[in-house]
Amino acid sequence: MARGRWGRAGLSIAVAVLSVAGCAADDSTEGGGSGSGGSGSVDSPSGQAPPSLDPYAIADRVQIEAVTAHLSELERIAGENDGNRALGTPGYDASVDYVAGRLRDAGFDVQTPEFDVTGFDVETEALDIDGTPLGVRALGFSPSTGPDGLTVRPVRVPADETPGCEPTDYDGLDVSGSAVLVDRGACTFSVKEQVAADRGAAAVLVVNNEDGPLSDAGLAEDEKPRIPVGGLARQDADTVAGASSVNLTLDTTTERQRSRNVIAETSTGAADNVVVVGAHLDSVPEGPGVNDNGTGVASVLETALQLGAEPDVANKVRFAFWGAEEAGLVGSARYIDGLSDDERRDIALYLNFDMLGSPNPGYLVFDGDDSDGEGEGPGPEGSAGIERTFAQFFAERGITVSGTDFDGRSDYGPFVAVGIPAGGVFSGADDVKTAEQAELWGGTGGKAFDPNYHTAEDDVANVDRDALAAAAAAVGYGTAFYALSVDGPDGVPVGDARVQAREAFTE
Repeated sequence: MARGRWGRAGLSIAVAVLSVAGCAADDSTEGGGSGSGGSGSVDSPSGQAPPSLDPYAIADRVQIEAVTAHLSELERIAGENDGNRALGTPGYDASVDYVAGRLRDAGFDVQTPEFDVTGFDVETEALDIDGTPLGVRALGFSPSTGPDGLTVRPVRVPADETPGCEPTDYDGLDVSGSAVLVDRGACTFSVKEQVAADRGAAAVLVVNNEDGPLSDAGLAEDEKPRIPVGGLARQDADTVAGASSVNLTLDTTTERQRSRNVIAETSTGAADNVVVVGAHLDSVPEGPGVNDNGTGVASVLETALQLGAEPDVANKVRFAFWGAEEAGLVGSARYIDGLSDDERRDIALYLNFDMLGSPNPGYLVFDGDDSDGEGEGPGPEGSAGIERTFAQFFAERGITVSGTDFDGRSDYGPFVAVGIPAGGVFSGADDVKTAEQAELWGGTGGKAFDPNYHTAEDDVANVDRDALAAAAAAVGYGTAFYALSVDGPDGVPVGDARVQAREAFTE
């Protein structure tokens, strides 16, 4: 799960797609042997038998032993590749080979469409006045000061209705070679950078409009920023503005990388009611990413293997394993961007599975109807039914679920943005479990759902097996449920109603 749109590690956006869309022809890497993350080492229980089309039976067939075996393979791949499976690494390529190989062995036609990603990394971000440090955050795609930094004179641009957005905001100010302080708001960060650069500034410090650091913010890479840009906490602005000089280091790197999604779909089922089931395949550079998101990958992969490539279903099922999620949902966004209007319309719904075995777990389903009244509003029409489907499944197994917001931190985001109903289950990330949640589900209140989120300790030992078993079964159930029908009280709009609902949502 991405930390936010502008994550600190591997921050990026995609700028070109080499091959996307539903199932375009592909001649990329085939699954190799076990040494390269290939497909020969994990056997699914009863994999040779044709699956039952009863959603409960599919749920029971997604067995924890097979799911954890996939996790062990992903952990092994990371261990053989510098401890991670991140964007642009051999570990990610080996993960693609493993998943694609298992799917091909099961009879699926598998594509691994490629896309370019512009990656952004921060080595150092520091600001001090005569050796006294202050907080600063490099904005995404900020040009680098270099490792030695800059010693510059700060100049405060007066606050007005367009702070730092208009050339006239600099009238009467000598900002040549300086670091200008401009308030956040009224225009994009890129516009503030361009105006300041045109007036000769050496750097920009954007002052947050609330206490605390300016986090998860970035420039538009395609605007070709010219001078370093950092974010400054509001409470530090007067101190910086009053100094005769400041030392600013924003040592950053921007580079073009290439990644791949893995796409496989059933050969059966209606092509105009596609059920897309997805999980992101990449880890962060800091660790092997077993909970985040090996658990989602393993559960979706095992569901695909148990459902099979030619099930007797009403609706086509498309399994997607996304690249570059940790860099800002890039793989799923590029996939959606590469679809025609008709291809988008043919997608009935999207099910997302990201972090299913957190060690201090929650049992969360995406709040499709906004009944919790928190964060973002309701999902597209049909999302409420998906929420009810998963909630009922858990309830039948004695588990009470809570809602979780569509906060844009995982790959449902690009689907929701174009009006495609979405849902899924989630066991929690870096948010803190409340005392009430601990009473409901067990575990420890006042502690993060996953204290090892985005660390080297996110390994197989980090996964709560019972939580994962329940969530993996839900993946199987939900996939089979909607493969059989997208109609009914917990279904989604079809035909003209689908078009109208999506147009209304995206207006």
